Amino acid sequence: MTAMAETETESAGFWRTGGRLLGLLRPFRTLMLGAVAATCAFAGLNVAAPKLLGDATDVVVEGVMRGSLDQEMLGLLLAAVAVMYVFTSLFNWIQGALTARSVQGLMFGLRSSVEEKLHRLPATYFRERSRGDVLSRATNDIDNISQALNQLLTQLIMSVLMLCGSLAMMLWISPLLACIAIASVPLSMGVTVLVARRSQEHFARQWTETGELNSHAEEFISGHEVIKAFGQQPHAAEVFAASNDRLARAATKAQYSAGVVQPLMVLMANLNYIAVAVVGALQVIAGAMTIGGIQAFIQFSRLFTQPVGQIGGLLNLIQSCAASAERVFALLDAEEDADTGVRDAPAGGRIVFDDVTFGYPGAAPAVRNLSFTVEPGQTVAVVGHTGAGKTTVVNLLMRFYEPGSGRITMGGTDIAEVRRDQLRRQFGVVLQDAWLFGGTIRDNIAYGLPGATDEDIVAAAEASYVDRFVRSLPEGYGTFLENGGEPLSQGQRQLITIARAQLARRAVLILDEATSSVDSRTELLIRQATSRLRKGRTSFVIAHRLSTVRNADLILVMDHGRIVEQGTHQGLLAANSFYTRLYNAQFAAAPGRERTIEAGL
Repeated sequence: MTAMAETETESAGFWRTGGRLLGLLRPFRTLMLGAVAATCAFAGLNVAAPKLLGDATDVVVEGVMRGSLDQEMLGLLLAAVAVMYVFTSLFNWIQGALTARSVQGLMFGLRSSVEEKLHRLPATYFRERSRGDVLSRATNDIDNISQALNQLLTQLIMSVLMLCGSLAMMLWISPLLACIAIASVPLSMGVTVLVARRSQEHFARQWTETGELNSHAEEFISGHEVIKAFGQQPHAAEVFAASNDRLARAATKAQYSAGVVQPLMVLMANLNYIAVAVVGALQVIAGAMTIGGIQAFIQFSRLFTQPVGQIGGLLNLIQSCAASAERVFALLDAEEDADTGVRDAPAGGRIVFDDVTFGYPGAAPAVRNLSFTVEPGQTVAVVGHTGAGKTTVVNLLMRFYEPGSGRITMGGTDIAEVRRDQLRRQFGVVLQDAWLFGGTIRDNIAYGLPGATDEDIVAAAEASYVDRFVRSLPEGYGTFLENGGEPLSQGQRQLITIARAQLARRAVLILDEATSSVDSRTELLIRQATSRLRKGRTSFVIAHRLSTVRNADLILVMDHGRIVEQGTHQGLLAANSFYTRLYNAQFAAAPGRERTIEAGL
């Protein structure tokens, strides 16, 4: 692609982004029309005031020359100027208030759109991108758009009106001086547009690097204990410093390119001022202009050059805003999971995996040719080595991913024909990482059933062994949890997630390594709680600890994405094959059985 073609493509993308962003202001067009009207009034009064001040100067000069000052006329002119400046301030405030309401309304809608979009994005989107970059698009870039629009909508319209108004007044007072004043404008605007066009790529890089820095910061904060435990603070500092350096370089280039414009504008304004002052003085000497006229013209020339400089600076702000808007719109335009489902989910029923194969993008198949049947009310355990495909099974069942081939049915209905939101309402989930949000214990339990009564919450807590330790807390169920569940232990957090699933009363239960990170005593409590939870429900239990799956109705043994064995605990042990090696590897106690353990692992 030639340089000219690339420039045309970038320009087309810039105008598309700008048009789309301004289109979001349509719901606020009444407020924006009011802001434009206030801006017009402000510009008109601001332009008219210097002319009256010039007339007042002429009254004073004529009075001095005649020896008699027309105080009445001077008083009227000065009073009119004072009133104009009072109303100028009022209209300026009105314009700013209406613009702020419009922009914040737009930002509210944009943030809401981003939040809703995040819920509709496929799991692969988050696998392929850092959380810090996604978070930066949803926060930093939107904040940058907000700040930029506030300044642009406030200053750009005002600058254009002031430019036009002051130019008209200069042409009225002295066409000759007006031609001198505007002679440098084409050159100034040409340089400004050239610099602004090149600065957009630097601003885009700046916001990309901001996302990368946020990603590193998020990782370091969430993993600070691990970093300290392994003494990797220097390495973490080096990684952060490198990312920070890249951001600083990108920001410096962006700000440098933006900073070139303002000095150029100031230089041109000063040269104009010198030329106008010299030629204007000659005009006064020749009798072609009055002193008040040259005074008014110089004020208008300042009013003229000031908007030119502001517009130059705003063009760089526009580039920064466009760079952030492109990143936000790229998130909003990201491909969503096409939900082909049109039916409601059946209430429970037999679950059948029929020759299902699936692979994550860019990787070998995670599961191959899975075929098994789960009857209503059965507990199915999925076991195997790490990476065998256990979690992928439930991800496919809940339609976080779609099978590459084969199909999954529930109650005789292909789940691909069921709406995702309806399908997922059939599942209660307890994950390996106990996810709790910032809120009270009561709120976290009730998350499984919005609108639940206190009696229902307490009943679920009692069934899950949560009530006994909650009662010992000073605030009880009103205890506020922060940072994922502090001040509770890991086991207590897990029990709360079980209480949440207990309250939700879903037809199918998924337990994904629910006991993998707790002590033996808490494991016993969790096993008892989940045993109660599984009653009357179809359950999928993913486990490394085979002690938790002995009573399962069906055990699926997976290896490298395939089901290599299936049956009951006793039947699989009797077969003395892969499951037996796994079991012996976990429960071998004698030193002489080390080889068996190694073989099983």
